[in-house]
Amino acid sequence: MNTQETPQALEARLIDVYARAKLSHAQHVFTQLLEEQAFAQVRKLSSASTSRLYGWMISLKDNIDVQGHTTMAGTTVCQGEPVAQADAPVVSRLRQAGAVLVGKTNMSEFAFSGVGINPHYGTPCNPCDATLARIPGGSSSGAAVSVALGLARAALGTDTGGSVRIPAALCGLVGFKPTQARVPLQGVMELSRSLDTVGVIANNLQDCLDIEAVMAAHDFKAKPLPLQGLRFAVPQTLLLDDMEPAVARAFERSLSRLSAAGAEVVEITFAELSDIAPRSQPGGFSPVEGYAAHHVRLARSQSNAQSLDPHVSARTIDHRVVARMALGQGVSAADYIALHDKRREWIGLASAVLQGFDAMLCPTVPLIAPEIAPLLGSDEAFFKANRLLLRNPAAINYLDGCSISLPCHMAGELPVGLMVSCLGGQDAALASMALSMESALRPSH
Repeated sequence: MNTQETPQALEARLIDVYARAKLSHAQHVFTQLLEEQAFAQVRKLSSASTSRLYGWMISLKDNIDVQGHTTMAGTTVCQGEPVAQADAPVVSRLRQAGAVLVGKTNMSEFAFSGVGINPHYGTPCNPCDATLARIPGGSSSGAAVSVALGLARAALGTDTGGSVRIPAALCGLVGFKPTQARVPLQGVMELSRSLDTVGVIANNLQDCLDIEAVMAAHDFKAKPLPLQGLRFAVPQTLLLDDMEPAVARAFERSLSRLSAAGAEVVEITFAELSDIAPRSQPGGFSPVEGYAAHHVRLARSQSNAQSLDPHVSARTIDHRVVARMALGQGVSAADYIALHDKRREWIGLASAVLQGFDAMLCPTVPLIAPEIAPLLGSDEAFFKANRLLLRNPAAINYLDGCSISLPCHMAGELPVGLMVSCLGGQDAALASMALSMESALRPSH
């Protein structure tokens, strides 16, 4: 809550935000600025307001409905589709809480990549490195960069396999993926109804929690929980593979700090993590459900590609997205039901492994932000990076768990994220632990 800043001061700050959003270093962050709506929202505010998010400037990922605007989801094939008839519930709840929604942010097309590259709207550069153009992470690419550049206090993103936590980690921010059922998905363009989750990216965890409480219409009022005596599991299967040296150093340093604070850090095998990939055959939830949700658009894209009209033929879907969605084509109902059965069984097995631990720890992603150029030029390099970026956080979506990425690099280092995760429904406990961990791990230490 902010009871001191007047609407006039907020309006001046909003003018500055939009001026900076149009500068070259902020190129490709937004697909649409909601200037008219934002200024109207500010003029409705009162400095005596007790609204929880009074005057908070928040960006929205462009797969979330805003009344009167077509939801594009990082693609061009949606051009000409009807505008949203209502705000998504998460948007209306933010407005009611006094938030100012500044714009819709760029993203991986249809949210189907952890890299953040977009061939239609360009790729926002990661602000962490002024010397090299590095990926922001995806799919909530513009969301993270909008916060990192100070164009928004926080950003709404979606997380199907890490799409909030990946860009948060690569941009040195906090990313919160709550248990899926906490936040309504109505008005959010679907990729995978089994995995999609609305989450938050911000500079600190408390801002994430305040916004998530408004979106969920439920506040668990997390308070920092002493680390003394907590038991953290560190799986040795899969999640520590292929770590770059900078990530390994930051991760080991983080574990040492937590141990020094009195937490018990326990290495466990957790062999069941290797079972996720075979259990996800033949297509996995995202390709199967994504194809079901967008097959009409895929067909339209193919038709556009064959058109002689260059304005129409430009409205096609990135071939890398098409290749992944095509994995879901032709999957039978029996196979789809089996995917759910195998996931349900795995969640039971994983829950038994994690019993007795307060949380699970691993690097959010095993690498620092790669350069953009090599991934633009090579499908092989792109898909290799995409697999590595998604691997760790996607396991938590499969678990139907809750997860937070916290910055754990030192000042002057490229960002690295520590992922703290719990079983589904344990969001309050997760937040309480993570609030204490954030202080122990913050980059300025």
